[in-house]
Amino acid sequence: MGTQINLSIKHPMADELLEKANHMLVDYEMRFSANNSKSALMRVNQQAGIQPVHVDSDLYELIQFGQKYSLSSKLALNITIGPLVKLWKIGFTDAHVPEQKEIEERLKLIDPTDIELDDVKKTVYLTKKRMELDLGALAKGYFADNLKKFFQSEGVQSGIVDLGGNVLTIGENPKYEDGYWRVGIQEPSSNRGDLVGAVLVKDKSVVTSGIYERSLNVSEKKYHHIFDSTTGYPIENELASVTIVSDESIDGELWTTLLFGLDSTAAIHYIDSIPGIEALLITKNNEVKMSRGIMPYVVLF
Repeated sequence: MGTQINLSIKHPMADELLEKANHMLVDYEMRFSANNSKSALMRVNQQAGIQPVHVDSDLYELIQFGQKYSLSSKLALNITIGPLVKLWKIGFTDAHVPEQKEIEERLKLIDPTDIELDDVKKTVYLTKKRMELDLGALAKGYFADNLKKFFQSEGVQSGIVDLGGNVLTIGENPKYEDGYWRVGIQEPSSNRGDLVGAVLVKDKSVVTSGIYERSLNVSEKKYHHIFDSTTGYPIENELASVTIVSDESIDGELWTTLLFGLDSTAAIHYIDSIPGIEALLITKNNEVKMSRGIMPYVVLF
């Protein structure tokens, strides 16, 4: 998945359960990957403009969820962003700034209304050739939630699922008397592992997305991997990172993406009106802004 994964649980059969969880993650990557030509998701992409493709119910569910929010968010989230991502290739060795004409061509292919879903047959059809789905903005959250459900179904009452920037806690932390897990918040302008602080949680998800994760530097200008579906370029605003605390990890993935389209003041004002969702934002000037509900649970270093 292009990241370091750490799973830790407290259970008499921990080794066996962790091995099963590892197989689940390998299976997810094989089926949901936008970079593996043999994945189920890529079969959908390869048949774009040709014919519908039947997919497993879990992949169908995530595509359905992604299309819903791609439409309702007015493209702040866009699961048809694939052609644009693969044009820029930020995060890969051949990353580059494309020609404007190339960008404009790709913009014609990133419309979620061009996804046709059949709930009965569980088929997905991309109506234009060269369209490509990319579930990278949602997939890790979906995987984390399913891993937590699996662990809990096996009786796990304490553990942590860390999918690189996506942390989902199970129950209480046995190492601390107060039972809280301490989840670090990356300092955006510093080296990996340098933290601006930590958020204390129990049985919650903590998802952080930042412009520092993958970037491209050209002629003293820095381009990151979070794209604006209307311009074809990386989003330009004051935000450097967004951290969301929620019950489910997929909600954290969703809201980190949605908030990147807003300025920090508007984002915090919006989140304060959403029950069950809390946010911590860091601007490019290293200013930290928090929603009301998260403030008592954040320790800044």
